[in-house]
Amino acid sequence: MCLAVPGRVLDIGEKDGTRMATVDFGGVQKEVCLEYLPDLQVGEYAIVHVGFALQRLDEESAKQTLELFAQLGMLQEEFGDPWEQAAAAGGEPWPFADDADPEAALDPAPEPALTAPQEEVQP
Repeated sequence: MCLAVPGRVLDIGEKDGTRMATVDFGGVQKEVCLEYLPDLQVGEYAIVHVGFALQRLDEESAKQTLELFAQLGMLQEEFGDPWEQAAAAGGEPWPFADDADPEAALDPAPEPALTAPQEEVQP
């Protein structure tokens, strides 16, 4: 399901001639196009759908909506890892829950390097 989620503009810049912003959605930050709201400023809230800021929103409404989405688990559904969600839907635990790098969990621990014995040098 795709949601229109409120987010707070953290910074604004330009990418390839398009006005873009980093937007915070209750702790998740994403890049968002501001072409539909060219006067949106840093610190303001907007409703964002599929990467486009569509409508300005007051702070109180934005925070209430984000809180509700979090309670319903909808932020995880919208912004969570799709592989983790698929594992959960299949009844399997997500094997990388404690790993910062999921790919690292697939590789076995590296073998310790073999070194030649060192001779003690007597003065």
